[in-house]
Amino acid sequence: MEIAIIAHDGKKTEMVQFLMDFKALITSKNIDLISTGTTGKNAEKAGFKVEKYLSGPYGGDAQIAARVAEGKTAMVFFFRDPLGMHPHEPDIAMLMRLCDVHDVPLATNPATAELLIRSI
Repeated sequence: MEIAIIAHDGKKTEMVQFLMDFKALITSKNIDLISTGTTGKNAEKAGFKVEKYLSGPYGGDAQIAARVAEGKTAMVFFFRDPLGMHPHEPDIAMLMRLCDVHDVPLATNPATAELLIRSI
């Protein structure tokens, strides 16, 4: 199962903590993690194997959206910063829309991500 992880700058620490909290489950279920560039680097530093794409503002969100559309990504954990301004907002909206179009579960905060990861 492939899960995409993405986190805005103010949420990257939360994403790494979330991954650490569920490391045993991620490992035991053979979950393949993909991510945008900087989020992936942070996850790698925490000991996770991650296939990294471009940073979000440089097209990483769009690359992951393409994988959602192709049916390769089963879930998306996108810890968004709702209070920040993001120059790549159209890419973010596209990713979220494609998750809805293709019926792919999308968690935008740790509480929802926990419900999703516990369901597998």
